Amino acid sequence: MDSLAPDAAVPATDRAIEGLGTPESAWLPWIAAQDFLPVAAADLVPVGRRAVVIAPHPDDEVLSVGGMLSQLAALGRDMLLVAVTDGTGSHEGSSVWTPDRLARVRPVESQRAWKRLALCNVESRRLGLPDGGLMDVRAVLAERIAAVLRPGDVVFTTWRLDGHPDHEATAQACAAAAACMDVRLIEVPVWAWHWAGAGDPRLPWRRARLVALDGATASRKQDAVREFESQLQRDPSTGAGPILRATTVERATRPFELVFA
Repeated sequence: MDSLAPDAAVPATDRAIEGLGTPESAWLPWIAAQDFLPVAAADLVPVGRRAVVIAPHPDDEVLSVGGMLSQLAALGRDMLLVAVTDGTGSHEGSSVWTPDRLARVRPVESQRAWKRLALCNVESRRLGLPDGGLMDVRAVLAERIAAVLRPGDVVFTTWRLDGHPDHEATAQACAAAAACMDVRLIEVPVWAWHWAGAGDPRLPWRRARLVALDGATASRKQDAVREFESQLQRDPSTGAGPILRATTVERATRPFELVFA
């Protein structure tokens, strides 16, 4: 499928997050026609292992693997959810969604979303690093991530060429930490679905695995995404549209999650 080497370096300008992005009407038929290997949540995180999700911003943990986390919770797996930033940079120039307000609201939105996914008493950490500035603190971030890991963990994070600088920096830091801590790293595209086209050769499709979501789990994920109200509203003070586009919300209705394993 992909003609480029997995995770080959591509200029970030070639992965611009603009407009509404590629619709599901293009993605879903293409995905259905592929022979991606299925994988169960129970096999990604075997008995005795802990799932650790490193999310660049509050909401990325749900958008990427919210359904899988719900399945793992039902299986009784331990998990740790880490928000690298508090998402305070999502509404630049806004007088309604100021950084101080976002720092209060966005972590609460994540907690509400976790309840929708039946993640009860989940362990979580907030690292409080600068939203929009993670590329400049990758070494610090790698150290902070390594400090919360333990051997045998299975780490999930955004893909290292996802198109958003914070997503890419987080993945790079996770890769560095994973190499030191004897843990498995699994990357998940989030914004790549937006800027890429169906079958885009820049994505490492050979590493793709599909985690099937039953109807109840998929419904829980949809409800969880709706909890991120700050990201779903038009900003009256700037006229900017929602941070999470309609295409992003529609992707949350998929009966599967795709990961690069």
